[in-house]
Amino acid sequence: MGCRVRTVKSELLRLVAVGDVIVPDLRGRLPGRGASLHPALGCLELAERRRAFPRAFRTSGALDGSSLRAYLEGLDAE
Repeated sequence: MGCRVRTVKSELLRLVAVGDVIVPDLRGRLPGRGASLHPALGCLELAERRRAFPRAFRTSGALDGSSLRAYLEGLDAE
């Protein structure tokens, strides 16, 4: 979704919009329309810059990606 590089599903992070918040779906079991993203901050920033989240989740309003950003920053810290 962010960098548009195709890869296998196991290397991507599934995201789900819960209300107006984008959350990572680590187990792949949350209900709703999902979108996939590489688990990297650069890919997240590209998706935000291109405004890809509202299109991917088919919503009209803005979505809060702060929890997703915090999760990805935690992965980079490890």
